[in-house]
Amino acid sequence: MISTLRGVPQQVNLNNAVIEVGGFGMLVQATPQTLSTLQVGREALVHTSMVVREDSMTLFCFASGDEREVFEVLTGVSGIGPRTGLAILSVHTPEEVRIAASTKDTKAFTKVSGIGPKGAQRIVLELNGKLVPTGGPVPAGSPTAPTWEPQVLEALTGLGWTEKDANKALEALAKNDPEIVATGSVPEILRAVLRSLGRGNRPGN
Repeated sequence: MISTLRGVPQQVNLNNAVIEVGGFGMLVQATPQTLSTLQVGREALVHTSMVVREDSMTLFCFASGDEREVFEVLTGVSGIGPRTGLAILSVHTPEEVRIAASTKDTKAFTKVSGIGPKGAQRIVLELNGKLVPTGGPVPAGSPTAPTWEPQVLEALTGLGWTEKDANKALEALAKNDPEIVATGSVPEILRAVLRSLGRGNRPGN
């Protein structure tokens, strides 16, 4: 099994690259993010995963071992082939995939072309317990919800607020009191949101 490649990229295309290793040109499939780290003529090290089928052997490469690990877990899900796994990692970072899986955020997976609501439900069901957040950085503006958000939203809707009002309150809290949001503490964030919604009173009280 080929785990890593160290060589000089000879071609970098939209969906793949050719890396020369020991005189051989290795064709590798990759995400746009990984391909953007490769420069023709400059030595690179990539992490790889080989998918072997009856009629083909395809090498996929990744900028990090974490990205490869998430890819291999994803492709272990029924109905997710390597192309779909690569598509997911083209839309989301490995940490975003971990967060989406752990919070059962089906919307994050439906953002990937070719994955519908039913497919997303199956993905989060099969990924249960297999991918957990590492605490790594998530880019600002990421569409993937923080781990605390679904729990706070569920608590607020359970208390009688609409999901729309609850989301507005969370957006306002993130803008006006980012320190509390940064703690990631569900109890603290919930208390702060309840204060902003009427000092903890139920709707209509």
